[in-house]
Amino acid sequence: MTISLTQKDNLELWVEAAKNRVPKRAREPFESLFEMPKIRGKGYARSIEVHPKLVISISDYENHEDALVKIPTWDHPVQFGVLLSGTVGDSQGQYFGERYMLISGSGVQRGWTAEYRRGERILGVNIEMPPEMLATFFFGEDGHIPSELGFLAKGNDWQTLLYLETNLATQTVARQIIHCPYKGIMKRIYLQTKALEMITLQLTPILADQGSLQSSSRLKTSSITRIHYAREILQSRLENPPSLPELGQMVGASDRTLQRGFRQLFGMTVFGYLTDKRMERAEQIFRQGDVTVAEVANQVGYSHLGHFAIAFKRKFGITPSECLAGQKSLSGL
Repeated sequence: MTISLTQKDNLELWVEAAKNRVPKRAREPFESLFEMPKIRGKGYARSIEVHPKLVISISDYENHEDALVKIPTWDHPVQFGVLLSGTVGDSQGQYFGERYMLISGSGVQRGWTAEYRRGERILGVNIEMPPEMLATFFFGEDGHIPSELGFLAKGNDWQTLLYLETNLATQTVARQIIHCPYKGIMKRIYLQTKALEMITLQLTPILADQGSLQSSSRLKTSSITRIHYAREILQSRLENPPSLPELGQMVGASDRTLQRGFRQLFGMTVFGYLTDKRMERAEQIFRQGDVTVAEVANQVGYSHLGHFAIAFKRKFGITPSECLAGQKSLSGL
C-alpha cells in the first residue's frame, strides 16, 4: 500500500500530531521537537535555530507504508542536506541519501513528488537559511554574496539543485550535530560552528571545480552555473533527454563548453553522465521489484533492450536479469 499526500495534507498531519501529543518540554528555548504523525509512522523531527534565520533540522523517523508527498512549486531557501540512513527519492529518479548529499539553492523550486520507503529509517541533518545569510558568513569584498556562490541565490529564477557524492568527513559532522554534547549557549555555539563546517565541506568540491575551470579553461562562473543547470535538466529528463544542441540552447552554452565542463566538473562526457544516471535509476527500480527488464529499460529511456543490457552490465558487472533476480550488484548499493 502506498500513501499519497499533498504537502499541505502532510503538514496538517504533523500539526495535528503536535496538538494531540502530551506536551513535552523543549530541550532548549531555541529548539522545537515534533513527533511524526502515528498514521504516517514513528519518530521525530527536531528544529534548532542556531543563529537568527539559520536553522538546523534533525530528522529520525520511519514510515509505516510507502509514501508519496507532492511538493508544489514554491520559493525555496538555501538548503544543505546529509542523510546518514535511508533515502528520499523524487519523481525524476534522483535519490537524496545512500551515496548522495544535497545542496538546494534559493529560488523557485519546481513541483516534485517525494518518495519514502516503508520501514526505512530516515536519519539526517538539514541546514536552511535565506540567501542573504550567505553574505553573513561568506561575504565578498563589497559585503555581498561572493560571485562564486551566486548559483545559490537565484531570486525569481529556477533554483540550483545539486546531488553530490557524500564523503566520510561530511557524514562525521552530521553525526556530531545529531549527538551534540553541550547544553544551553554552548550548544548553540557548537552547532553554529558545525553547521558552517558542514556547509564548507559540501561547497568545497564545487568551488574547487570552479577554480580549476577558470584557471585551466577560462570558463566564467556563469558558464559553470550553466553546466550545473544542464546537469539538472538531464537528471529530470532521463527518459526523454534533449540532444546536445538542444541542451546547449536550453542553458545558453555551446556544445564545446558543455562537453569540456562536464569532463572537468563531473569526470565524464555529457552522454556518459546521462548513461551513468540512467543506470543508477534502473538499479533502484529493479530493487523495488515487481517489474520487467523491458519496463525498466523504457522508464530510463531505452527502446533497445540489448543496448540497455550492455550499459547496465558495464556499470554494475551483472545483467539486468541477474539484478532483478536479486543477485548483489557491484555498485555496493
